Amino acid sequence: MSAPISNVRPQPDQVLVDIVDYVFDYKIESALALETARNCLIDTLGCGLEALEYPACRKLMGPIVPGTVVPNGAKVPGTQFQLDPVQAAFNIGCMIRWLDFNDTWLAAEWGHPSDNLGGVLAVADWLSRNAVAAGKAPLTMRAVLEGIIKAHEIQGCIALENSFNKVGLDHVVLVKVASTAVVSQMLGLSREEAINAVSLAWVDGQSLRTYRHAPNTGSRKSWAAGDATSRAVRLALIARTGEMGYPSVLSAPVWGFYDVLFKGQPFKFQRPYGSYVMENVLFKISFPAEFHSQTAVECAMDIHAKLKSLGKTDADIKKITIRTHEACIRIIDKKGPLDNPADRDHCIQYMVAVPILFGRLTAGDYEDAVAADPRIDALRDKMVCVEDPAFTADYHDPEKRSIANALTVEFTDGSRLDEIVCEYPIGHKRRRTDGIPLLEAKFRTNLARQFPARQQQRILDVSLDQAKLEAMPVHEYVDLYVI
Repeated sequence: MSAPISNVRPQPDQVLVDIVDYVFDYKIESALALETARNCLIDTLGCGLEALEYPACRKLMGPIVPGTVVPNGAKVPGTQFQLDPVQAAFNIGCMIRWLDFNDTWLAAEWGHPSDNLGGVLAVADWLSRNAVAAGKAPLTMRAVLEGIIKAHEIQGCIALENSFNKVGLDHVVLVKVASTAVVSQMLGLSREEAINAVSLAWVDGQSLRTYRHAPNTGSRKSWAAGDATSRAVRLALIARTGEMGYPSVLSAPVWGFYDVLFKGQPFKFQRPYGSYVMENVLFKISFPAEFHSQTAVECAMDIHAKLKSLGKTDADIKKITIRTHEACIRIIDKKGPLDNPADRDHCIQYMVAVPILFGRLTAGDYEDAVAADPRIDALRDKMVCVEDPAFTADYHDPEKRSIANALTVEFTDGSRLDEIVCEYPIGHKRRRTDGIPLLEAKFRTNLARQFPARQQQRILDVSLDQAKLEAMPVHEYVDLYVI
């Protein structure tokens, strides 16, 4: 007979304590982290503005009950909605993730740390408006930048050594945990209440990854992070009422997260929390494509130009070999029919075929009208992915963190193009000098989708100036984005 489990309530798991201690005590002093956070902010909001052009995203915007307006509520950029912070977090989180164009973190677990902006910005805006209504000082955008730095760090540091995808769980569990911790501090919870809140985030039933993979790939992958960051706000507000937490939520025998959902393995950590993740985050600048394919798409754009110069077309291609890393093969090496845009933007063959054929890859290229071109699937059928162990090793190397792909094209006449190799995409830290001007250009393009010229310029005047942005009250900055 097994020994009975003790009914003595334990001390909180150290993982919970470390997260909350970091959020409460760590001082953000890295100028690089703050500057990168500003770039992250504008890029993420820009992605949301572009997503609003798609009816499938826009239909999810607004209050749960149509017509609801919350006095001093959080506003949703690019819309006229003013909502409670939970629903505002869902709206913002949904729109910024919809097109798979915001930042990325690749490690043992993958994810998009800027997904946390949904909860952080909604809560900061709500608190700022209510402070002004009460005659108090509003929060400034410095608090938002610090919040997203810390959310990035929590999500990214847990992801470094712990693969949730290998046990079938989606990475949005880390969005929920990181957002809960950060908004708990913003909401003024005590340390104990914040630990309770984070424990509640781990207690939740966690999302399965099935909506990201064949044969069930679908649009939930575009709103899953919005759901997670809004749930985080809800849990923090529940904990603020004094609702109890669950101290050994991770480590409890039989009933804890490790035993139930993580094959009995405790989390491992590579480094303490600081500002490493924001400083090294990957931006999606050129293409709205799953990040493991970004360098392959760059190579495909070069191939398009070479084919044109040689007077050749896709009909002349016999085979394309994609030399890649293990994570790419596991996530986006996909054969067979692709049923929807969410399916297509997670297929490396599709994301290579389109730029070879058309010399571009935009969000619109995942829609049915483009996908109906029979040349795309014909070209996909000519592609094969092979793992290069060296690429896989460099992908995991903390000093490199490459996302390498190499493409070789063989023609029906027996000739071939020299292999085209790209190890670091334009959004990588190693290419920041080249990347940031393009990131700012992407932001300008996205502003122009929604706002008249004078409003665009008011946003740019603040957004591109570090000191101005940090000092600006949150609600005043959000108001710049109101339609």
